[in-house]
Amino acid sequence: MMARAEPKTRRGAGRAPWAVLARLWYPAETLLAIAFLGSLALGGAWGTWKNLCAGDACPSIAQISTFEHEQKSKVLARDGRQIAEFGFESRTPVSIRALPEYVAHAVIATEDKRFYRHRGFDPLGIARAAVGVLTFNYAGGGSTITQQLARNMFDEIGFERRYVRKLKEVQVALDLERSYTKEQILEAYLNEIYMGRGYGFQNAARGYLGKDAIDMNVAEAALLTAILNRPGRYDPFQYPERARTRRNLVLELMADQGYLTRDEAERWREFPLPETEPEGQFAELAPYFAEWVRQILADRFGQEIYRGGFRVYTTLDIEMQKAARAAMEIGWKAIEADSAAFRHPRYAEFDTVASFPGQTPYLQGAFIALDPETGHVRALIGGRDFEQSKFDRARLARRQAGSSFKPFVYTAAIATGIPASYVLEDNAVVYPQVSGEDWRPSNFTEEFRGPMTIREGLYTSTNMIAIKLGWEEVGIETVAQTARRMGIQTEIERFPSTTIGAAEVIPLQVAEAYSTYPNLGTKVRPFPILRVEDADGNVVWEPQPERTTVLDSLPARIMVDMLEDVVRRGTGYNAIRVAAGLPNTVPAAGKTGTTNDGTDVWFTGFTPNLLATVWYGMDTPQPIFRVGGGRRQATGGGLAAPVWGAFMARVYRGADADLDAGIPEDQPPLLPLPSEWPIPAGLRTVLVDRQTGLLASRWCPEEDQYLEFYIPGTEPTELCDRSSRRFRFPRQDR
Repeated sequence: MMARAEPKTRRGAGRAPWAVLARLWYPAETLLAIAFLGSLALGGAWGTWKNLCAGDACPSIAQISTFEHEQKSKVLARDGRQIAEFGFESRTPVSIRALPEYVAHAVIATEDKRFYRHRGFDPLGIARAAVGVLTFNYAGGGSTITQQLARNMFDEIGFERRYVRKLKEVQVALDLERSYTKEQILEAYLNEIYMGRGYGFQNAARGYLGKDAIDMNVAEAALLTAILNRPGRYDPFQYPERARTRRNLVLELMADQGYLTRDEAERWREFPLPETEPEGQFAELAPYFAEWVRQILADRFGQEIYRGGFRVYTTLDIEMQKAARAAMEIGWKAIEADSAAFRHPRYAEFDTVASFPGQTPYLQGAFIALDPETGHVRALIGGRDFEQSKFDRARLARRQAGSSFKPFVYTAAIATGIPASYVLEDNAVVYPQVSGEDWRPSNFTEEFRGPMTIREGLYTSTNMIAIKLGWEEVGIETVAQTARRMGIQTEIERFPSTTIGAAEVIPLQVAEAYSTYPNLGTKVRPFPILRVEDADGNVVWEPQPERTTVLDSLPARIMVDMLEDVVRRGTGYNAIRVAAGLPNTVPAAGKTGTTNDGTDVWFTGFTPNLLATVWYGMDTPQPIFRVGGGRRQATGGGLAAPVWGAFMARVYRGADADLDAGIPEDQPPLLPLPSEWPIPAGLRTVLVDRQTGLLASRWCPEEDQYLEFYIPGTEPTELCDRSSRRFRFPRQDR
């Protein structure tokens, strides 16, 4: 009997899913691991996001309605005019409902056209800004109005361009949007934003227009919108054409978004800008100077400077500051205009960039003017645009000194008894280095001229003379100690190249060191504050000039005369006496400075009652000009000295100077014509031969005779005799 077949069991079917899982075990494990790690990452990111504002890391959003300010401290120029103020962003609040509606329309059209459609953060705006940067068509940042409000209202967020700061800003913006209406946020923004004449539209309307914000017309509202966030760039009194162009762009954006018709926008484009500043208002003429003052006061008085209502009388001369700015602008424009040699980005390409986290890509510069007797700083420019870069190059930048270091070499020589008529050979030298390689320096023209006095070596800025004098005759240690005593506090390496300016220096320290010369041996510390009064008018601080004698008057007076030759017949003559037109009746002395390949260019010069330092260069050290192929090399004499000369011509000639600074025709000179430096008792003058440095005689040409200064005991004793063909220009005994 055939056995009946057993029915198929279901075990096989039950095992099939396990078999499938077994076959997929390793991929499934991977997917699970990825999912697990992803969950951890998301959880960590979420935890980080939630903890960004833990504790006091971010401000309370309740502050938007409770924010109050104390009494601000006012910063005044030396004539009492206000130049800045410090405080917790005090303002004159105005209700948004009291303002004409086109004020809000102008701001939204320009700063955040999707304001009513986002919730505090706008990814489309970020993307649009990024595309603008990549295409060099940067028209605005990606931050919404709410983000800008968060950043401007609350110090806790900070202003560094960092991802954490940005994330905090976004989080606070989202919180603000959840807690307040769009109208409340916009009103707070219009009252909080910095406008260059205080904070908010009401202060700006009073400061720029001389009227209340509620009385503005469409063109005026567009102008103030153009100014916000970039008041230093679009100030209508300093840069009217820039302000007009930017205002018209705001009107165009308002028309694009339907707030105005095209005809209305075109009509308002014809409305004139304000031409004169309302009485009693102040401008951000010297933001780097004001920031220096703020830092000094914060160190001394702490947070009280923001709420104590101090009156800070500073050393700033407003007219000199304007003249300095105008002269520097001439220099920047002239350098960038050389399209064949200047191959860097130009400042105009970054007009709408809010700020740089570090170094700027365009040409920079610094300027300091001070009273050499007191050290009172009359003008200071720390960079091209404070809104874009708050780094103060005048006080903080470390740059190679180039030939502007050479006077310290010559000062050390004169002070040790080497006379200005001492003769050295301008020829090739070779110095072994620690690395085992040889250093073979050259002159700027790579030519050698043979024997010359060190006086001529200085005013022609001949490298070989400075190197031999500092390294072989005086000794680099003496040179370094001389520079240190005079005010150079940066490191001075004991290498032969230091004698021609390889050391890095700070412009303000250069100015301090050079003050030794017009003071005939006494340096003075540059300082910006005259006195500080409290809210009741009591003087709480009155710093006194810090003067230190670092050099005897005799070698100092000889150095003044040698540096006068730079302006009389040397590397600064054409730029200062000819091009700038500084009259010969103004005693002037100084030194040009040029580093290798024209990376840094300098001029520091002085009269008996004013000293100024000029520097130009890129933030990232690199040659200003691309040389070769007939292109010119950047030099201190060609780029920095003309700026110094233009500034000094304005100071001593008044409105007659060729300086486009908006100077009224009847503007008088800023300083009286100074007398020549006195000749200290004991300094001797001897008639000598310019070529040999020896006593003048009938055997040497009369046209080469001149009066030289000598410290007693250093004058030559041998008569000049160039009648012999075998004459070898002997060096004098000393």
